[in-house]
Amino acid sequence: MFNSVKLSNETFHKARDYIYSKCGIYIQDTKKYLVENRLQKRLQEKNLRSFEDYLYLLQYDKNEQTQLFNLITTRETSFFREPLLLEAFYKVLLPQVSKSKAGKPINIWSAGCSTGEEPYTLAMYLLEYSGGRSNAKILGTDLSSDAIASAKRAVYGDYSLRNATPEFLKKYFTKTAGGLTVSPTVKKLVQFKEMNLTDERAMRGVRGMDFIFCRNTMIYFDNSVKQKVVSFYYDSLSPGGYLFVGASESLHSVSRAFKPMAINKAVVYKKG
Repeated sequence: MFNSVKLSNETFHKARDYIYSKCGIYIQDTKKYLVENRLQKRLQEKNLRSFEDYLYLLQYDKNEQTQLFNLITTRETSFFREPLLLEAFYKVLLPQVSKSKAGKPINIWSAGCSTGEEPYTLAMYLLEYSGGRSNAKILGTDLSSDAIASAKRAVYGDYSLRNATPEFLKKYFTKTAGGLTVSPTVKKLVQFKEMNLTDERAMRGVRGMDFIFCRNTMIYFDNSVKQKVVSFYYDSLSPGGYLFVGASESLHSVSRAFKPMAINKAVVYKKG
């Protein structure tokens, strides 16, 4: 019976509007099939007969909203992704900020961190830079509770680690039954929590950041939501702090508050 349940255009638009209102993710008409496919199993688990029944459930069961976010978020990520941006961070900006901080902890926010590959990558670079004695603090946040739970487990397979060098694998991972586990030295630098990037109260609770990484997350937002989120990032950064977006992304039509900086072939945005 459940395989024959169809998502009508009208109900899809209602579901899309609900998702957009709650987290800012805008789903194009061409992605209707993804919503239909990802929610089919949830209908079966909740013993619901239609997508209309599921929408009704969302209105009255706040826990179901969390499950919806888990289903509709994308988790394509890996360690050491976009090496030119990471090189700009590690070789150019990190030394500059470290010098200006004069021994005080460096604060980094990995927003939309998915299953943790990015914040753990940054932690490894911090340990490399500091000779294993970093006092930095990294905050990893994501909308998906499942992604955050996976990040806290810190166990990864070969695909996530396809860009890692043998040296980093040997130094920062141990082989376990489930895959390769991030070392405690790396894990202690990172704190994870669920966060909705469109939640003003939550976003205004993050302050004093030296670096914010939000790579390939805002591609799921329309321009008005991007502007809102980027304004939160501006407030979260310390004066002179840096915002990293994905290599294929730009703030050109989003915000003029940041100064774009070209570092080799990477573009980074500095708070004025």
